[in-house]
Amino acid sequence: MFAIPIGILMGTFPSIRSLMEPIIGVVRYMPAPAFITLLVIYLGIGETSKIMLIFIGTIFFNTLMIMDAVKFIPRELIEVTYTLGGTRKQFLFKVITPYIIPNVIDTFRVNMAAAWNLVVVAELVAADNGLGQRILLAQKFLRTDEIFACLIVLGIIGFALDLSFRLFLQWTCKWSITR
Repeated sequence: MFAIPIGILMGTFPSIRSLMEPIIGVVRYMPAPAFITLLVIYLGIGETSKIMLIFIGTIFFNTLMIMDAVKFIPRELIEVTYTLGGTRKQFLFKVITPYIIPNVIDTFRVNMAAAWNLVVVAELVAADNGLGQRILLAQKFLRTDEIFACLIVLGIIGFALDLSFRLFLQWTCKWSITR
């Protein structure tokens, strides 16, 4: 959720974009799994380190995708808003927010795949249980059938998450002409 206000600010104000984009541009190329050791050292082996790994692995991509959604609001829409006497607050809540909601939901849907992969990676490296840990244990004993079973379960869960985001998008954004 941090990506939404940051992305809106970056998309709306070129000065904020020019300040933040180089930082995000550098950090987003750092592989999130490389942070696992640091997260385990500082946050422990529990859920907090997994949540932070997902946060690190998705926040920058979400922010940039939301920024792009705001940047590409049609110029005519902006001009009409201010011509009709709209304030910045009205522009934010009555133009920007409704216009980008479908893009925000779709951004989260697309990056859910990365988040899901990061959960499994975190479980492979630093977890006591979970499908990632089951895969690791099955690898030790060359139980390929169990590895395939876990991979199929992961794929089905991922597909269900993707489908649920698509249905949520259709349900909440019926007015969106781009979907």
